[in-house]
Amino acid sequence: MKKSARALRMQRHHKRMAKESKLSLVSLMDIFTILVFFLMVNASDVQVLQNNKSVELPKSTSQKAAKETLILMVNNQELILQGRKLVDVANILNQDQDIISELVTELEYQVNRSTKSTSEISNTEEPVARAITIMGDKSIPYTVLKRIMQTCAEVGFTNISLAVEGEMPNEQQTATDTAQQESV
Repeated sequence: MKKSARALRMQRHHKRMAKESKLSLVSLMDIFTILVFFLMVNASDVQVLQNNKSVELPKSTSQKAAKETLILMVNNQELILQGRKLVDVANILNQDQDIISELVTELEYQVNRSTKSTSEISNTEEPVARAITIMGDKSIPYTVLKRIMQTCAEVGFTNISLAVEGEMPNEQQTATDTAQQESV
């Protein structure tokens, strides 16, 4: 059976298109390269503290970003430093001393470990202010928090930060609420 002129023309056109259509990976590689650079640049800005479901942080506005320090978590049941349980909160409340001996031992271990790993030998006689972040549940008693802070200061961790769950300041929050209401 003989094909019509139109069928032959369409057949030639399809053969030509099949030969010309090649997959060009250059533009796809460019897109992924830009994406990788974007993610690398923006990944350094994010700082996330490890969070435990048993610790509910108080809400507050924070002006400074968190720094990477030792993390001391306190919930209603236990005191945890860097993921290691030290003592129960009930024991802290029942003791007469303001210094928590288990915390002193662990903090001294952390100090010795960090100085050995960095091999820093200081010739000055001034004590170095070490940093620690306390993630305390908002319902823990003040006496527990006071004893923890006093113990940290006794060992040399005088740069104490309290972790909070960040909120926007009221001016920004009202502007955001207004923008949301206008968009509805």
